[in-house]
Amino acid sequence: MKTLKLLTLVSTTLAMCLVFNQANLAQTPVIQVNNKPQSDPMVVNGMSGGTVKSNCGNITTKPSQVIQVKESLPYLRLTVESQGKPTLFIDGPGGKFCVLADSYSENNKPELAGFWQAGQYLLYIGDLSPEQHPYALSISQKRN
Repeated sequence: MKTLKLLTLVSTTLAMCLVFNQANLAQTPVIQVNNKPQSDPMVVNGMSGGTVKSNCGNITTKPSQVIQVKESLPYLRLTVESQGKPTLFIDGPGGKFCVLADSYSENNKPELAGFWQAGQYLLYIGDLSPEQHPYALSISQKRN
């Protein structure tokens, strides 16, 4: 009898967590990316930074952007442009990646390019400073 109550409690808790997690993601619009983009580059805007200190700068608790890659793409490039010191934290099917601006990036902008497998990617646009700045995220399938 105690086992049944415990299983019921665990099932209920898990269901509630899934509902709240989906509600959190529902607040962030999902950007659909396929192999025939309507515009290239696609640019989305927001505010960088947040209150959560991470190894990838200061980020928010919920994703800044959510990208759904419909089918694997041989090449996709994400570039963040901001007044501050932006970072790009990506949580996707291939793992978690932190992208910082470096001397190889165009104008010291965080950029990640290459093969992208199909799936959902949560993007957190952070900042190395505790400040927040407007950002522009460029999504392109064109090689430089």
